[in-house]
Order: sequence, then C-alpha cells, then structure tokens
Amino acid sequence: MIDVLYFAWVRERIGLPKEQVATDAATVADLVEELKAREDRYAAAFADTTALRVAVDQTLAGFDAPLAGAREVAFFPPMTGG
Repeated sequence: MIDVLYFAWVRERIGLPKEQVATDAATVADLVEELKAREDRYAAAFADTTALRVAVDQTLAGFDAPLAGAREVAFFPPMTGG
C-alpha cells in the first residue's frame, strides 16, 4: 500500500485529499496509468501530466521516479509566487 495525496485542483477533480492505493507500479508514471484507468475523474485529473508536479516521500521527483520502497506520492500543480 502507498499513500497518495492530491492537492489543489487535482484534489478537486478526484474528490479526495488522500487515499491508500494497492499498486504494483514500478514508477510514478505507472501509478498514474493505474489511477487513470480507475474512473473518469482520475482520467480528468491526470489528463495533462505536464501541468503536474510530483513528490515521492516528500522529495520532488519526476514521473519516471521509482516507487520501490516509497510510502507516499503527492500530486500538485506547480507553485507560483508573487
């Protein structure tokens, strides 16, 4: 099991702030594909991954990051400052 956290509009589209997911995904990209196949709301949230950032165990990572041993994956839009 891995904790998957959703922030900002990702959370709004999926309707959950966090969930535990049983997965055999090797990478973040594999996990995204599994989630997209679940329901339309996941497919909508992950339709454009270029608009997303990801952190694995609270460290910024790419979608090619391995999930072996990971406990948490978080998805969020890029932050902007002002």
